[in-house]
Amino acid sequence: MEETLVDVPMDQLAKTYVRIRDERAKLKTDYESQDSDLKEQMAVIEQELLNACNRIKADSIRTTHGTIIRSIKSRYWTNDWSSMYKFIKDYDAFALLEKRIHQTNMKEFLNENADLLPAGLNVENEYTIVVRRSK
Repeated sequence: MEETLVDVPMDQLAKTYVRIRDERAKLKTDYESQDSDLKEQMAVIEQELLNACNRIKADSIRTTHGTIIRSIKSRYWTNDWSSMYKFIKDYDAFALLEKRIHQTNMKEFLNENADLLPAGLNVENEYTIVVRRSK
């Protein structure tokens, strides 16, 4: 007769689960370390390529192995969220914000304001499993 997971003792399932989680963590650490090394090497090369583009005032350089493209990357942020919120509201510029809900803050808000529920809010609850290592 074939053994199913239902027939396996909970202690054995927990042990196996923890072992798999540990192995995944080790693989992730190894990957991140190797990936970090490769990113550092790429950053050195990118700087050399940028220096070359700046030196000859080129926005692109075609080579046999690929085209090097110099471009401008812009990032925007604020140190004054009160003013930013006012600006967005004054100019009806809500598209300047990302459309997502802060999960922890929404959960806390709903716990503190059970009678307030924003229109269109969807909630999905599901059971999950956490396995804590025994000491």
